[in-house]
Amino acid sequence: MRALVVRGRDEVPAVEEVRLPAPGPGELRIRIRAAGLCHSDLAMVNGTLAPAYPLVLGHEATGVVAEAGPGTRLTVGTPVVLNWAPACRDCWHCRHDEPWLCAANSAASVARGETAAGEPTHVTLGLGALAEEVVVPERAAVPVPAGLPPAPAALLGCAVLTGTGAVRNTARVAAGESVAVIGLGGVGLAVLTAARRAGATPIIAVDVVDSKRELALAAGATEFLRSDDNLSREVRGRTGGRGVDHAFECVGGSATIRAAWRATRRGGAVTVVGMGGRDDVFSLSASEIFHSARTLRSSVYGSTDPDREVPELAAALAAGDLDLTPLVSGTVSLAEAPAALDRLARGEGARWVVTFPD
Repeated sequence: MRALVVRGRDEVPAVEEVRLPAPGPGELRIRIRAAGLCHSDLAMVNGTLAPAYPLVLGHEATGVVAEAGPGTRLTVGTPVVLNWAPACRDCWHCRHDEPWLCAANSAASVARGETAAGEPTHVTLGLGALAEEVVVPERAAVPVPAGLPPAPAALLGCAVLTGTGAVRNTARVAAGESVAVIGLGGVGLAVLTAARRAGATPIIAVDVVDSKRELALAAGATEFLRSDDNLSREVRGRTGGRGVDHAFECVGGSATIRAAWRATRRGGAVTVVGMGGRDDVFSLSASEIFHSARTLRSSVYGSTDPDREVPELAAALAAGDLDLTPLVSGTVSLAEAPAALDRLARGEGARWVVTFPD
């Protein structure tokens, strides 16, 4: 089968033929229908997340069960959304209702399959979903209703779940509270959509790229600001001089975390959704922490339980209550994926989605 493979840090991904093992006990073979291109895939290419190579990219996808191993409950033909952080349900975090922090989900890559030449390959976050097929544990496949449009459905397992969960579970945004969202990729736009559904106002979208303005307004922002040194002053001017109740950082960088911190009112909360590098250090003085009374926290996978929340989002999508149109910048073939990743790295669009023929 064909898959998008990167062979080393900062190398250009290419489509290659790879071989996967047959599904074993408790495993499924999934035929992929659509897979999103995420900034986390870029972090695999540039080595930020320190994966092993050669690596099959992709972790955000929807597909159909094509083969079921022994002892599985899902049957052939079942539509699913993939979960890149399936909970073991047995570790300390899982037993204390924190499945998003499951101890079994810390690896950036997992060894699985081989190249056409017999070289061992690894898959991104246990999935490697930018491929015609994947073999995964059954707990990594969440059943969803049949008939969902493939491109937006693919985003339910990462961008939409992460952004929605950050608003609903981590920050617990209430109606009437003010929100700023810094970084308008797929996750940032999903945060805007969730903030609108929560009844937040105003909802201030922030990015360095002016072309994100229309996307942001379509997703739920009430206004758009260009990220620059005047950002905190501009935000305070729109929030009675205070700053926002909630700032969401969706980039994963010390500079944007600092910008979110400065845009937040005293007593407000900063939620870091973006995943950054180990050497990019953010610091605060002890005095600043005390006097600002702000809360700084991260939102890992939206503080969600995908087994429960993906079906809820899928039902909302099926019913027309969840509009993900602004998040899908376009669909491409697997052969076009490297060029789409390059566009993503340049800040063009939100989510480019690779689709596969039925």
